[in-house]
Amino acid sequence: MSKMILSLFCLGALMYEPAIAQALKPLDLKLPKPMFIGTPENMQIPNLEKPLGKPRPPFLAPEGVANVSLNKPVASTDEEPIIGEVAMVTDGDKEAPDGHYVELGPFKQHVTIDLKTPHNIYAIVVWHFHKQPRVYLDVVVQVADDKDFVKNVRTVFNNDHDNTSGLGVGKDKNYVETSEGRLIDAKGEVARYVRLYSKGNNNNDLNHYVEVEVHGKPAK
Repeated sequence: MSKMILSLFCLGALMYEPAIAQALKPLDLKLPKPMFIGTPENMQIPNLEKPLGKPRPPFLAPEGVANVSLNKPVASTDEEPIIGEVAMVTDGDKEAPDGHYVELGPFKQHVTIDLKTPHNIYAIVVWHFHKQPRVYLDVVVQVADDKDFVKNVRTVFNNDHDNTSGLGVGKDKNYVETSEGRLIDAKGEVARYVRLYSKGNNNNDLNHYVEVEVHGKPAK
């Protein structure tokens, strides 16, 4: 009897696995035009990941996942950006040239996207600035239930390896900006608000955003 139960369990597991695989599909990302090729080899940045050297593998997400942050409201610690408007963070324009990004003030800054309702968030893709190779520092991405980030705050990415921003020690690596953007696996976390921190870059103390895409679907 026990062998029969075990056999039925294994058969059920085998039938269930294809169902899971069929429910996932590659995320449909429209990438902007690349502005440079390769990665400078003289970048002396601690905790810098090695370039992949090939296109990023497809990211699998459940059926029905879409960019739910498009044209959603954005707030920022810098209420008067040096260049551009904070609304550019979610306007759908990912191109690199001047006029396509918002420039925030120096040192630690953040932007917060309001998805309006709770969503299952599967991926967050960030383009800080890809006109030239740069590394943005102390990049931390969090999701929460409230705009003040008091309730149910979860960190989905953190490369602040020495906790200089005071948001905890991060285990993710620094990375060079490219036209692919940085894809962050949010693992289906349910949240209404998405907040992104940075603390300048290897070229200057300013903070930039070309675009942020939050890929998910309304939470049930």
